[in-house]
Amino acid sequence: MFWRCSDISTRDHQINEEIRDREIRLIGEDGAALGIMPTRDALKIAGDRELDLVKIAPTATPPVCRLMDYGKFRYEQAQKEKEARRHQHIVEIKEIRLSSTIDVHDFNFKLKNALRFLKDGDKVKVSVRFHGRELVHAGLGEKQLLKFAEGCAEIASIEKPPKLEGRRMFMFLTPKAAPKAK
Repeated sequence: MFWRCSDISTRDHQINEEIRDREIRLIGEDGAALGIMPTRDALKIAGDRELDLVKIAPTATPPVCRLMDYGKFRYEQAQKEKEARRHQHIVEIKEIRLSSTIDVHDFNFKLKNALRFLKDGDKVKVSVRFHGRELVHAGLGEKQLLKFAEGCAEIASIEKPPKLEGRRMFMFLTPKAAPKAK
């Protein structure tokens, strides 16, 4: 007897001789129900039609198997996954570092970069690092972060408000609108 697809069988589905159930519910290649029958008879039908017997619902009583070209099925599944990955936008987290005593020009420059990142659809982590005794005046850093968030308010919203961890205070901004394609 000649069996197809024995080399590409995976743990996802049981195919052909891997199916050990006594009786199965068989579905044809066109989706029509062929009824409940012993597995050996279904394997004979699959062999006659040069198709594979694939268990698609192992928890049903009796298990449901389908006649199909398993190699073609695996190929189509791989193509669908590849297409889904191609159209998926991976959101990156860009970091902008400020200081509690940043000058106006530097602040505006970093704000312009953050706006560009947000327009591209990326999240932005804005952080302030406190040096030495600046930690005593953590409120100044929080004011800088909130001022930064106001500057981005048109296209971004605050995902996480300013939070102090150790010597750093940070917040996360996310774009409001749907990201543009790159």
